[in-house]
Amino acid sequence: MSPVAVAVILMLVLLFIKVPVWLSVTAGAASYFLLNPAVNSMILAQRLATSVQGLTLLAVPFFVCAGIFMNSSGVSRRIMDLCDLLTGHMWGGLAQVNVLLSTLMGGLSGSNLADAAMEAKLLVPPMERKGMSKAFSSVVTAASAMITPIIPPGIAMILCGSLANVSIGKLFVSGIGVGILLCAGEMITVSVIAHRRGYEPTRKKGEKLPRGEAARIIREAILPMCLPIIIIGGVRLGVFTATEAGAVAVIYSVFLGLLYRELNLRKIIKGLKETALSTAGIMLIIGAASALSWVLTKERIPQTLTELMLQVSPNKFVFLILMNIFLLICGMFLEGNAIMIILVPLLFPIAQQYGINEVQILMVIIFNVSIGCITPPMGTLMFVVCNETGCKLKDFIKESLPFYIVLVGELLLLTFVPFFTTALVDLMY
Repeated sequence: MSPVAVAVILMLVLLFIKVPVWLSVTAGAASYFLLNPAVNSMILAQRLATSVQGLTLLAVPFFVCAGIFMNSSGVSRRIMDLCDLLTGHMWGGLAQVNVLLSTLMGGLSGSNLADAAMEAKLLVPPMERKGMSKAFSSVVTAASAMITPIIPPGIAMILCGSLANVSIGKLFVSGIGVGILLCAGEMITVSVIAHRRGYEPTRKKGEKLPRGEAARIIREAILPMCLPIIIIGGVRLGVFTATEAGAVAVIYSVFLGLLYRELNLRKIIKGLKETALSTAGIMLIIGAASALSWVLTKERIPQTLTELMLQVSPNKFVFLILMNIFLLICGMFLEGNAIMIILVPLLFPIAQQYGINEVQILMVIIFNVSIGCITPPMGTLMFVVCNETGCKLKDFIKESLPFYIVLVGELLLLTFVPFFTTALVDLMY
């Protein structure tokens, strides 16, 4: 068996037994160098070290830090009040709030697991008190958290952009359109289910909030909602790069925390510790991915797969269908970051040979990975939410079927209609 085959098999085995992603990938890459003495093992150390020194990756700790500070500054509560104001009259009430909150918070936190855990604690109990089942409340929470890595500044877009050397700013802009599409699809699904089951709105038709209440809610939400506008607008107008936008986000989040008087020195120190731990984990993954990519490139795996795929079919739509099926299956068993690390360096060159837009292919991959987060048996969002709410996995899976249908339908739209991934990019760039 060739060294590269041993490396890939070892990595997959470690991933399946839930060894941390960075360690699984590093072990696979290291085994290649151990079994291939002709290759200088110093290259492994060089790839692990130099790959995390790129200026673009500075955006990761900045956006992680900004998200943590936002959650410590009372921003979540203010955004939730705004969501209730906008959707309280719709069928499903708090379930609609759940979906819209994830969409708006995605532009602030960037972490789907943190978003899911927060909403599971914040919204599922009142949803149950409103008569919604635990399974339905849990599924809505997990499905809505899928939106978080798609809405900028999602960490998934930074990771994919760095792996494929594609403009992160363009991915951010594309993520707005894709995120809105996903939000609309989920809100419609919630509305249909809620209407059939009698999950009533939080406010009856024609019912008005107390005088001045709506104005207060909007006023308190204006400043937090300016952050995505500042990030996208600043990057597009050339005021700052995507990396510098992360630093701006940190400063802005601290400003809001001090303005609302909810961010103190103790919370800042705790937030910086969380940022360091989260960033270290992400950087270890990126370093391991770089080492593995070097191994695959040296063995000409991407080139071989490209030639093989072109021989199977010169039609790009056949490739896209096969790719989606493969990614959905991978999502059932592997963690999202692992999928992107392993497959983006392989699938991206093939897509380029077919002439597929670089932003479109990466957004389709990210969307596939997001679906995998709620897909049994290994969906991370499914486990996080069920652990927080106490929902049984079999009830979760049964309740999630309508959402799977909608998600696959939207995946097909993104795959075969480039407009949904590239329209905003073409407009702004």
